[in-house]
Amino acid sequence: MATVTHDKAVASNRLRSGLLCAALSATAFGLSGPLARGLFDAGWSPAAVVIVRVLLGALVLLPAAVLQLRGDWNLLRRNAGLLAGYGLLAVVTAQLCFFNAVAHMDVAVALLIEYTSPIAVVGYLWLRHRQQPGRATVLGAAIGLIGLVLVLNLTAGTATSPVGIAWAMASMVGGAGYFILSAHAGDQVPGTVLATGGLLIGGLGILIAGLLGVVPLHATTASVTYQGLTVDWWTPLLALGVVTAAISYV
Repeated sequence: MATVTHDKAVASNRLRSGLLCAALSATAFGLSGPLARGLFDAGWSPAAVVIVRVLLGALVLLPAAVLQLRGDWNLLRRNAGLLAGYGLLAVVTAQLCFFNAVAHMDVAVALLIEYTSPIAVVGYLWLRHRQQPGRATVLGAAIGLIGLVLVLNLTAGTATSPVGIAWAMASMVGGAGYFILSAHAGDQVPGTVLATGGLLIGGLGILIAGLLGVVPLHATTASVTYQGLTVDWWTPLLALGVVTAAISYV
């Protein structure tokens, strides 16, 4: 009986810790939209903001990732495909598409669309792995979809940016990839190593695409304004890299 009680207490503590980490990650990521919007208005392209954000985040996490590797560099080679997929889907697709969505629509709406990614994960697991969700999960997904329709105000016939919605939906796919690949990594790759590797690969991938002219790449050192508050250009970039990238991904 004592063992059962102890196991329940451990499971309860893990659940609380997991929910706290999830809330912290979601809050940190949610700040990226408002911070990026100010940079866009100052003359930055979405790709340029993503590059600085994810590479700075990777730089912050790199020392911890090296410690977690404990000299096992072969771990990176064995999981090269996972790291590449994570960088391209969970970082490049999710971030670049989200910031492009923010450039065409309200930050809150773009974020809500991207945060429907758990519904996509449920559907993927159901169709691909035959993991049929329970009634509560199906009900929650249905409520989420109804809420999304209400947020977009589709029934009122008001003008909604189709381009913004398309970018936000693409970022939702990237977000779903983030959850699926993170779960797939399991105990194979330490969390900080996965996040650092993904951020590095994603940032370098977008940088190369920008240098080749595939995506617009331009920046400025002009001051950035937020609701009447003017700050130096590096201030929101620092917050994007440390708070909304390093903290949210790790």
